[in-house]
Amino acid sequence: MRVLAVSGSLRPESHNSQLLRAARELAPEAIEWDTYDALITIPPFHGERDDPDAPEAVQHWRDRLAAADAVLFATPEYNGSVPGVLKNAVDWASTPFPDNVLRGKPVMVVGASTGAYGAMWAQADLRRILGITGARVLDGDLAVARAHEAFDEDGRLRSASQTERLSELLGALAAESLPAAA
Repeated sequence: MRVLAVSGSLRPESHNSQLLRAARELAPEAIEWDTYDALITIPPFHGERDDPDAPEAVQHWRDRLAAADAVLFATPEYNGSVPGVLKNAVDWASTPFPDNVLRGKPVMVVGASTGAYGAMWAQADLRRILGITGARVLDGDLAVARAHEAFDEDGRLRSASQTERLSELLGALAAESLPAAA
């Protein structure tokens, strides 16, 4: 099973990228991990819902999403919501509508921020946005507050309860994405 991991932050050493690296270490063995780190290459969405000539970066994004069995998003919170680059990428992925690459795909959202709430608003907004695209948004969340203090020098979460929760979420994502046993 292939999971595409997407950080909504452009900073290479962002807390959300760290959260995805921590998730990779905790992922069940059945998960093949694919990290998408090219949000910056995706041009602004122009609103054309059936553009047959999407830019190459957009097609690459859509291809990576299509190849994934599930997607794990880690989002920071900018001004109380989802970062523009992440919303832009989801807008491109939502086309052509209604048969887009996110339709029916299991997705999970987690987040980290240096504030006291762990990007809770951004996570809620991203879940809503993904649901509108037709993605199958899974229940469950992880809000890593005070992210600048949340990781040890090896990039692991310091909190045992957050580590356990992240592991549970990955298990749920795997269970939703693997074919049912016959």
